[in-house]
Amino acid sequence: MNTNIDLSHLAQSIGDAIIVSDANEKIVLWNAAATRIFGYSEAEALGNTVDLIVPERQRHRHNEGYSKSMLTGTTRYGASVLKVPARHKDGSTLSIAFTVGMLFDENHHANGVVAVIRDETERFAEERALKKRLADLENPSP
Repeated sequence: MNTNIDLSHLAQSIGDAIIVSDANEKIVLWNAAATRIFGYSEAEALGNTVDLIVPERQRHRHNEGYSKSMLTGTTRYGASVLKVPARHKDGSTLSIAFTVGMLFDENHHANGVVAVIRDETERFAEERALKKRLADLENPSP
């Protein structure tokens, strides 16, 4: 079995966004799906911080958590799927679901984070509409 897999090709061909940021939150990997989902080209994203896609009202909390993860080498989210709002280049709000993983150097010091992200905007909107419809059916107006 050939185990020679081109990881760069893998990252570019997968349907979910893969974003890697370093210890200073600078984006160092931005795949084609990230461009499709968030609207920023790879050239626009690389070297910028993840604040590019974090809505203004979530930035402080996000930055505190990121800094703490870099200091401790842990994330409180583990393998949990996180569901949060995100920001598209055009300013619109997206609903995303993602997992994160800590990255470490050869001395086991945290030196980055990888996030695998899926755009759930359409599915979340459908779910909200179904919940509203169900509530309306359960509590009809007089």
